[in-house]
Amino acid sequence: MPNVSIIIPVYNAEKGIRRCIESVLNQEYSDYELILVDDGSKDSSPAILDEYAAHDARIKVIHKPNQGVSATRNRGLCEASGTYVQFMDADDWLPPESTKILVRTAVEDECDLVVAGFYRVVNDRVARKSSLDDEDVLTLKEYSEYMKDNPADYYYGVLWNKLYRRDIIEKYNVRMEEELSFCEDFVFNLEYLVHCQRIRALNVPVYYYVKTEGGLVSVNMNPARLVQMKLNIYTYYDQYFRDVLDEKQYNAERLSIARFLIAAANDEMVIPMMPGTKKLGQEKVTVPFMTDSVNPIITGYYHKKLFAGYLDRVAISHDLSLREVTVFAALLFAGEALYSKGIADFTGINELVVMTILQKLILQNYVVQKFKEGSDLPVYTAAEGTLKKDVLEACDDLRQLSTKGFSEEEKEKLEEFMRRMDDNLKAYMKQDVQ
Repeated sequence: MPNVSIIIPVYNAEKGIRRCIESVLNQEYSDYELILVDDGSKDSSPAILDEYAAHDARIKVIHKPNQGVSATRNRGLCEASGTYVQFMDADDWLPPESTKILVRTAVEDECDLVVAGFYRVVNDRVARKSSLDDEDVLTLKEYSEYMKDNPADYYYGVLWNKLYRRDIIEKYNVRMEEELSFCEDFVFNLEYLVHCQRIRALNVPVYYYVKTEGGLVSVNMNPARLVQMKLNIYTYYDQYFRDVLDEKQYNAERLSIARFLIAAANDEMVIPMMPGTKKLGQEKVTVPFMTDSVNPIITGYYHKKLFAGYLDRVAISHDLSLREVTVFAALLFAGEALYSKGIADFTGINELVVMTILQKLILQNYVVQKFKEGSDLPVYTAAEGTLKKDVLEACDDLRQLSTKGFSEEEKEKLEEFMRRMDDNLKAYMKQDVQ
């Protein structure tokens, strides 16, 4: 039985469905089933889905008459067998580490729901979106307070930036409301949330969301109809807080809860040239130099780039820059206190910049500064905590990806060869210094 069921409803999606499916197949996490539900498409989508299913046993394709996206997702849920459920839309795609991050968090923190940031894509521009920076596991009431402050935020309403437990979905028969054509995903979340006790929010983006033209709200939607639809959804939203809060709390919060009726849908538009908006592809660490050559220099280059990508994800999660996390990693790998000059040499970052970064990390309790006896120069060590844990996980991710497909015996041999190489290089460098 797969650990994750990834469900994608498909309707006339021939333009983007290949990119969507490929992003799933390229996930670093591989213990999943991909359920593709064709909702009576009239284009080449059905043939594309069958083509992929013929080459990968993890892919299950369902063809059915057109019934709408809610019925299509429900059919996918009926076919799911994973411990967890992840939803996608056919126009969108996943970063390679998406499912791995969501599952790791759910398992380590024993969460009923994991919710994460995402990338908002418009043409060739992209901006990162995240609403919660609370690193602790949240109770349902704590999460609900955040949601109440911004109830129309896509972050809370959509399905695709979350990981769900399938046993909760099945135990309480949580399904999409098929008669709704507006905010049906938000209603699903409300009905799922009331059964949650532990919720974890991640800053790191796990999804690329492409908003297509011709959405429900932008086409053929007169104000009177929109108001009526919001009133319909409000009955679910109001009932949710009646379930979560006791009577006294509910009565005290009624006006805040009613803000939902005037809140406007918010996914933070991508505006070119605005801070935080980048050209698509520049939001991540890239590898511009690709070659078929095989030698230690090229291998080292790829390792460095890949690790920088993993550290960049850690940096986003902790609201730090890549350079700041790189400095922290240098301290962590040194195994002992380092002077700023040694950090600068290891990272290739100017020593004055390193000193500025160290002061920030000290203030945030990520780094400890000490003075050795008889010396006026400070030395630094990496502090215990979540940043250290995340950087060590990034190291493990690099090791796992580098040795993908290796047997245990091959991994042991590789470790031995690397130790011998390190010994040779260290001995030579020590001799050169002397």
